[in-house]
Amino acid sequence: MSQDDFFATLGEGEGEGEAQPPAPRQTRSARRERSRQWLQQRRRRRRRALISTLVLVLVLAGVGFVAYQALDVVKGAVSGSGTVSDYTGAGTGEVVVTIPEGASGGEIGQILKDAGVVATVGAFTDAYAANSNASKIQAGTYTLRLQMSAANAVAALLDPASRSDHTLTIPEGYTMAQVKDRLVSVAGFTSEEVDAAFADASGIGLPEAAGGQVEGWLSPSTYDVPENATATDVVGAMVSLTLSRLESAGVAASDYETVLIKASIVEREVASASYYGQVARVIENRLADTDGETKGRLQMDSTVLYGLGRTGGIPTADEVADASNPYNTYQHEGLPPGPISNPGLEAIQGVINPPAGDWLYFVTVNLDTGETLFSATHEEQLKNTEQLTAWCQEHAETCSGQSTSSAGN
Repeated sequence: MSQDDFFATLGEGEGEGEAQPPAPRQTRSARRERSRQWLQQRRRRRRRALISTLVLVLVLAGVGFVAYQALDVVKGAVSGSGTVSDYTGAGTGEVVVTIPEGASGGEIGQILKDAGVVATVGAFTDAYAANSNASKIQAGTYTLRLQMSAANAVAALLDPASRSDHTLTIPEGYTMAQVKDRLVSVAGFTSEEVDAAFADASGIGLPEAAGGQVEGWLSPSTYDVPENATATDVVGAMVSLTLSRLESAGVAASDYETVLIKASIVEREVASASYYGQVARVIENRLADTDGETKGRLQMDSTVLYGLGRTGGIPTADEVADASNPYNTYQHEGLPPGPISNPGLEAIQGVINPPAGDWLYFVTVNLDTGETLFSATHEEQLKNTEQLTAWCQEHAETCSGQSTSSAGN
């Protein structure tokens, strides 16, 4: 076969499946041109196939992206990511919920969500954190609305009118003024109604031993306040409970006021009930130490502050030296004129049965834990006080403006 015949066979079988007539004899340049055209057609076909594939991939990727975005939105709604879902407005209908003692914002939110009051726990905790008064929400039973905004739910829990039971809790050691604040803010009485109840000795059953003064007789406890209750009814229940506790403890009527004065000081001097008995013993020892180091003076900051109308802090040197304050036990021997707070049962029991001991002094040396040291001499007291000084140097922010429980600094 000649070279020309060889190149002539290259074109054979290149059609679209049709039988091709014998090709005429061509020049070498013609055969080369035909080969070049064949290669170009092949490249074009490959390029079209590649472009089609790329277009399909891009279309599928676009569909996948849209689906992913939609799925992400759904997942966000389910998981609570992003803006927390919340109802709007004051809600409709009514539902009764009960908030247990010590419930956190999250726990309250879960109770309200389960009851259909708020849309999500997250919405409620956000509203709880945004309201500076939220921590004042009291345990008890409330009548709320369904599908309330979280902010409205928090406001309703702070509104005494929402209470179904109007449960009122008075903590140990509260003063008469603090009890009055609770009666107004929680029970919903007016300031005038509370003042009138305090002054109604007969109506509240105040014993003659109290001398017409309710301080010390407003027993700490949790009280149910019915819808039709008056301020006199509630205050009378407090006085009645105090009287019952004194009688149950075997206190003679002639000693009622004395026991309450001592117990009220015990409540204000230390935060831990574990020290109540020892503080009560210090009081007894100082009252008997008329010729000793203390000269029968209690020398307790809590009494001075009460006479100044304060419940915390530290009296200044001038205030300690001010003998015009009848509650200044640095300047006056014996007990102050009356109770300085409303003591609980444990403080009363500590006064009735104090442990044996020769302590005349005490000082709280750790304001975080309430650790308190007791001593029999002033020299020992000074050494103990050094521990408080050292602790305060390490915790300056805690000690600043704080009252340090002590007797005879």
